[in-house]
Amino acid sequence: MVFKRRDRPSFARRLWELIYPRGGWKRAFEYVKLRLRRLPDPPERIARGIWAGVFAAFTPFYGIHFVIAGGLALLMRGNVIAALLGTFFGNPLTYVPIGVAALQTGYFLLGIRPREDIERSLGGHFIDASRDLWHNFKAMFTPDIARWHGLERFWDDVFFPYMIGGLIPGIICASVCYWLSAPVIRAYQNRRKGRIKEKLVEIREKALRQAAEEQAASQAVGKAATAKSVAKVAAAKTAAKVAETLTQRDKKEEI
Repeated sequence: MVFKRRDRPSFARRLWELIYPRGGWKRAFEYVKLRLRRLPDPPERIARGIWAGVFAAFTPFYGIHFVIAGGLALLMRGNVIAALLGTFFGNPLTYVPIGVAALQTGYFLLGIRPREDIERSLGGHFIDASRDLWHNFKAMFTPDIARWHGLERFWDDVFFPYMIGGLIPGIICASVCYWLSAPVIRAYQNRRKGRIKEKLVEIREKALRQAAEEQAASQAVGKAATAKSVAKVAAAKTAAKVAETLTQRDKKEEI
């Protein structure tokens, strides 16, 4: 295949690139920023898509942030591509702050006392829930009894507080991104339109200049051809007069 990578990365390399992109986070952010600026929709619609993507990053539904962002963008009449790019607000550098802020806000709103060492307990809850899911999956095909204790603790201590608590910081951060991105995108689009207009004017002037030069050249060629044809006609008339004079002189001599 033409676009297939020659050096296929290993599984460990792919996992590492999920955490740290191959070109670095700066290049990844520049790419996302460039893509957002060059979207063809109006700035407000692009900004609504960004709002949907940033808000989706504050939800605990990891793995389907694209689906949530796209659905919100369609409901808000925002740009879907901008919403998908906006989900990159949640990345390995921001997942921990987002999770801590969402959990702390959820604990406060629900009146639940947060556990100590929240990062460590959060990982433990994920491990317990994963073990229960795997055990319950095997229990479907074996005589084992399904267990729900880890999943219940995960729902009560992590998922539900995260889902409720992520609403407020998600709305705040998404709104800030909306109000910051709309004028920036508008200014970029206006500047880009100005550059395109200048290029079109330059191309038009160049085309008119070339047309004028070609017309002048064709007129010069036409004048030269006209002068040449006039000279030919004059020479023919002169030759005819000379021939007539010689003929008359020959007749006189014969007489």
